[in-house]
Amino acid sequence: MRTLIPDAAEMHDFGVAFAGRLRAGDLVVLTGPLGAGKTTFTRGLGEGLRVRGSVTSPTFVLARTHPSTIGGPPLVHVDAYRLSSAVELDDLDIDFPNSIVVVEWGRGMLDGLTESWLDVEIERPLGASQAVPSDLVSADLGDGLDLDLDLDEPRTVTITAHGPRWAGTAGFDPVAAENEAGDSRRSE
Repeated sequence: MRTLIPDAAEMHDFGVAFAGRLRAGDLVVLTGPLGAGKTTFTRGLGEGLRVRGSVTSPTFVLARTHPSTIGGPPLVHVDAYRLSSAVELDDLDIDFPNSIVVVEWGRGMLDGLTESWLDVEIERPLGASQAVPSDLVSADLGDGLDLDLDLDEPRTVTITAHGPRWAGTAGFDPVAAENEAGDSRRSE
């Protein structure tokens, strides 16, 4: 399932709509280059799930848990960039069955952790800006500082469903989510 997301605001709204399809025990693996929109998408997801706390990149702490403000499951946001295996991810002691877990840079690290997940790949179209600004390459970033390189460019989002949770269903329909996001903006 593929869809084109035209800009950062739409990526955020796509995350808000995506949240309505998730429940406790769901795992979402985000893949894409630096600045692709993974954290922007997760911010929208957090808003849609109505969680507490600002959703920022957990690069330096590896994982952040955002409790629900409405009695739903917490959102656990993981940055697996510095992890090397499923064992290290498992060592974070995440409550997978009772949480909605989003893992950035987690592709290939799910062996034995869960049998169902959604793989969300975010790509910039050919010719779009891929470079990290040179003044940020050597920036001294402290814990909690969110490096937001999500430039206002279109992205292609590809969602692949794995496992029994998504078997026998259409899984997640990105076009429906995009339409729902557009409908919510028009009604505001």
